[in-house]
Amino acid sequence: MKVLAKMLLVGATLAAFFWRDSFDAGSLRGARVLVTGASTGIGEQLAYCYARLGAQVVITARRENVLQQVSVLAARRLGAQKALYVTGDMATTSDPSRVVKFAVDELGGLDYLVLNHIGRYSFSPWSGDVNFLSYVQLASAALPSLEKSKGSIVVVSSLLGEFPTPFTAPYTATKFAVNGFFCTLQHELAMRSSDVSLTISILGLVDTESAMEKVSRRGGSARRSRREPPPEGVLLPLVHPPGLPRQRLVSVLPRCHYPQLLLLGTRGRRRATTRGRPGAAGTVGTVGMVERCTGAPMNP
Repeated sequence: MKVLAKMLLVGATLAAFFWRDSFDAGSLRGARVLVTGASTGIGEQLAYCYARLGAQVVITARRENVLQQVSVLAARRLGAQKALYVTGDMATTSDPSRVVKFAVDELGGLDYLVLNHIGRYSFSPWSGDVNFLSYVQLASAALPSLEKSKGSIVVVSSLLGEFPTPFTAPYTATKFAVNGFFCTLQHELAMRSSDVSLTISILGLVDTESAMEKVSRRGGSARRSRREPPPEGVLLPLVHPPGLPRQRLVSVLPRCHYPQLLLLGTRGRRRATTRGRPGAAGTVGTVGMVERCTGAPMNP
């Protein structure tokens, strides 16, 4: 047992050495980013984080008045080189390509496509169009520009697309479709030696207002954390410049705070899994990097 313990210690030391973060915050300055579902929740916070790093950001969602507020905050207070918005209803088949065209025309191309929007929980063509087909349309429309820039696609998905859960059948079905499509696309990009990076971020329950509202409807506990998203630096150890292009990130925290979500920008060919409490066995040190960056522990 002592020999095994020593071997594990040596292995952990070597892993820590090779997993040292080498992120350059300046690598995102001027990056051209399109974030969907950016009027609230995860998408809104992602837009703010890219803005803090000096990116050029285009955000989209259905509510123009909210998008306008988010874009003004990103540009005036957070330092985005450019912050624009375009309204879009992803249930409308022509809107995904229109939104991508707007971003490419206004920014002169794309470096990051962040797919984050969701639709309603119901069996209907509208739900499938928003939660799955629009993801495919957006990625297809953006790929030519991303190929030119050696850019990245980031897909914000759900643990429900991996493990079926009662009373979530409509949403679960669309997330299985999303995970299946983009996992296949990862292989296809690798087979043709594409320089486009594709990250699938599979998240557990996140304490956004919309998520907590859905939980409360099912009779669950919907108490939200009062802690505000950290103001600066959240992405610094996590959004890496182009490297190994395909990864699958899994966060199974019972309640993820926004910093943990920004795993989705990390580069590298690995599967990062967090089970139970942050810092538990199975992590690869990302939670620790977030804590060092924000100066506060990430508690579930």
